[in-house]
Amino acid sequence: MITTGPYAVVRHPMYAGGSLLVLAAPVALGSWAALPLAVLPVLALVLRLLDEEKVLTASLSGYRDYQHQVPYRLVPGLW
Repeated sequence: MITTGPYAVVRHPMYAGGSLLVLAAPVALGSWAALPLAVLPVLALVLRLLDEEKVLTASLSGYRDYQHQVPYRLVPGLW
């Protein structure tokens, strides 16, 4: 299991980066009205992440230890 680099900060750095990209795109394009719509794919990703963590916990023997070592899923210091 990788515990260095971004995986030492959050358990799902690719999902974190993708979420940031999806949420930042409407702001970067100046479309504040589209920001609430950008939240929907992020919520879908969070649901997928929660399901994925159930599978990882059940199938990988060291995943619980990793969860304790890296407590944050997507946002350091928050969740």
